[in-house]
Amino acid sequence: MFARDIGIDLGTANVLIHVKGKGIVLNEPSVVAMDRNSGKVLEVGEAARRMVGRTPGNIEAIRPLKDGVIADFDVTEAMLRHFIHKTNVKGFMSKPRMLICCPTNITKVEQKAIREAAEKSGGKNVYLEEEPKVAAIGAGMEILQPSGNMVIDIGGGTTDVAVLSMGDIVTASSIKMAGDKFDAEILQYIKKTYKLLIGDRTAENIKIEVATVFKGARNEEIDIRGRDMVTGLPRTITVTSEEIEVCLRELVQTITLSAKQVLERTPPELSADIIDRGIIMTGGGALLHGIDQVLAEELKVPVFVAENPMDCVAKGTGIMLENIDKITRNKIG
Repeated sequence: MFARDIGIDLGTANVLIHVKGKGIVLNEPSVVAMDRNSGKVLEVGEAARRMVGRTPGNIEAIRPLKDGVIADFDVTEAMLRHFIHKTNVKGFMSKPRMLICCPTNITKVEQKAIREAAEKSGGKNVYLEEEPKVAAIGAGMEILQPSGNMVIDIGGGTTDVAVLSMGDIVTASSIKMAGDKFDAEILQYIKKTYKLLIGDRTAENIKIEVATVFKGARNEEIDIRGRDMVTGLPRTITVTSEEIEVCLRELVQTITLSAKQVLERTPPELSADIIDRGIIMTGGGALLHGIDQVLAEELKVPVFVAENPMDCVAKGTGIMLENIDKITRNKIG
């Protein structure tokens, strides 16, 4: 049995694995639960995520990727090895070729760390590709044509904005402002306004259930529970869409500014194409209520959310794996 080629969307929040010929076979949170005393890995992925904020002192739930890059090398390697083993892609005598996506502006050192972690976890040849390019391919954009395509990929750790033409990136920007920052901002807002401590998962729930970033676009409320900072006792409060819109406004402006700067550096012919075609949004952050409306209003260009935005990068790796022999020149040595 030969090993299959695999594409990995190594995200700050989730890891998705696409196996050539099978499609996306794995989508799990980038979380590892470890025993602090022995350094032993206890759980990985969804099982580890359920432990976040709920573990005794000796067990720690770690997210080994921060802002789109590896923060803890050994834990990333253990996580990758677990996921690759789970997908059952290794051959009897051979190792799989891997295509991994990374943000546009990571350093050579960070690229090397990703490559080494992948090789140690069982990859034969490891290819790195820039995330917005792969996301655009996964979203079905015709990036090989001599015309401008713009993609905004909002992940967990980074937001990548890129204009593509002729199969490559013309102008791009990557900022460390994405889904995780939204969660952190909501958490801080609840702490400051209500003197209530909540966990990361509750903050994420608020973002999904009631948050909007377009004024007046959503009018919902949610009851949340946490620990009162004054009395130390559990307490329930009600949070509305309106207050979350105010709380997230500044962060969304940062993403808008980044997109504006990319457009300002884009050649005029490609800008004209983008007005015709619009901008495609991918990544989990594209699901944030109202973000497409805000960007469309600020950039004066139509903005569309891709179908299944969270899967675009993994889907794109699958398409690129079909043509892996053509992209071997991008192998980072």
